[in-house]
Amino acid sequence: MKLNDLRPNAGATKKRKRVGRGIAAGQGKTAGRGTKGQGARKGGKKGPYFEGGQLPLVRRLPFKRGFTNIFRIEYQEVNVDQLEDRFKKKDEVTPETLAAAGLIRDAEKPVKILGRGELKKALTVQAHGFTGSAREKIEGAGGSLQTLALEVTGARATVKKLRKEQLVALRAARANADSK
Repeated sequence: MKLNDLRPNAGATKKRKRVGRGIAAGQGKTAGRGTKGQGARKGGKKGPYFEGGQLPLVRRLPFKRGFTNIFRIEYQEVNVDQLEDRFKKKDEVTPETLAAAGLIRDAEKPVKILGRGELKKALTVQAHGFTGSAREKIEGAGGSLQTLALEVTGARATVKKLRKEQLVALRAARANADSK
């Protein structure tokens, strides 16, 4: 068998329709384009998503979907009633102890204390954020709270042009945390 012996399977190929070759061919004169109008002209067809001048769906979608805020901070939420259940009186509540108690997944990510439920124990609570009602309930039970500083990471760090001294201090803090 040689290359010139090779043929496609029967019915696999079809001869191209040659339009505009006279009336005997059946596709003469207007060549299947009809008479006049945009479609009859050379280059007259519109793109695959043209919708008659209306803004096409593919261009509307970004507006419909909204956007993703790259500066969003995702807090791990813990309610006051969960603190009441899991901790003893005078305990110190930190992200590490919350992770050990199974109330949050990751001690490295920011924690926010919410105000659902009641608190009767005096606790020392350290977190990155507190709601107003949580703050009142903790202090009302005789406890104290400390707001932890948020570490600037990811897109926030690149956009929030930190001064050189701040960056050095931030890297030193991370190195100390990693060495522990």
